[in-house]
Amino acid sequence: MTGTTTPAPAGAAAAAPTSPFHLSDEEVRFFDENGYLVLRDRIPRDLVQRLAEASERWMADGRRAEAEGRNTGDHHFADRPSGRVLFRVDYLHGKGEPVSLELLGCPEVLGIAESLAGPNLVPTYESLVLKDEGDGAAVPWHQDAVHPRTHRIFNIDVYLDSSLAGGGALRVVPGSHRRRADVCALTDEHGWDVPGTVVVEMEPGDVLVHDVMVVHGSEPVLGNRLRRTVYYEFRAAEQILAEGPWDREWVDARLRLLPLALDRWAAVHPDGPRFPWSVDDALRPEPRGDAAAELRIVHGVHTPGSYCSAGDVPGGAADE
Repeated sequence: MTGTTTPAPAGAAAAAPTSPFHLSDEEVRFFDENGYLVLRDRIPRDLVQRLAEASERWMADGRRAEAEGRNTGDHHFADRPSGRVLFRVDYLHGKGEPVSLELLGCPEVLGIAESLAGPNLVPTYESLVLKDEGDGAAVPWHQDAVHPRTHRIFNIDVYLDSSLAGGGALRVVPGSHRRRADVCALTDEHGWDVPGTVVVEMEPGDVLVHDVMVVHGSEPVLGNRLRRTVYYEFRAAEQILAEGPWDREWVDARLRLLPLALDRWAAVHPDGPRFPWSVDDALRPEPRGDAAAELRIVHGVHTPGSYCSAGDVPGGAADE
């Protein structure tokens, strides 16, 4: 885990830490060198518990909609040896559980995001990713999204359950985020034993920050227990406006989530710390008065990732 420090992508200078919620210079350097960062016990336990309770309702709603033939596509299922299983829920904020907005407005989350994306951070994806009880299927090696690396693009992964070695814990290949990987060749040559692989064990409330280009996956297991993770992807507005795949109107729509999130955090934690959102005035969004519409801003297009079994598939908040 040591070696020469990799310079940050051009134009991706992190905000100078101004609160205890920002990453330290050492943590940012570790992330830039390795493509991932583990932050222990980062999210308040009561918030983790309420997220777990909300996830049960998201999962139940998805299974019910699938059984009744009215799945909108926000709940993703796969056919596994154990049967048809739910593995991802997208667009969390519009699903009747305000705790997802509370998490987005959490100073611990926004401090990480601003440290890596700068003040014009854009929340681009929000998903619940899960391995259901008894679903021990592998998630093959992959990169979530491949991009020119002018800025950092990353996921903040909030763990709601234990994820341990031997139980399908995430495996990452440090340093693999610097370029597009041939994951087919990597798999053929090494299987799950890629040199340098790290098994990342996590507990509820822990946060894994991972670069969308770091190679990662999880091997198959038997008798897998329920494992749930909330994934929030962030990008700098400057990166999106220069490289896409979205436009200025979409960026504005996604930025309107942040005032709603900050208000939700303040409502639940009236005496707690608040994150000092410092977006540029030129990008500061004007609320449109329709919170319901602002909670579900669809993507339409995605930044392709690097996969093997299914070729390039939509990126952001991937299956693992």
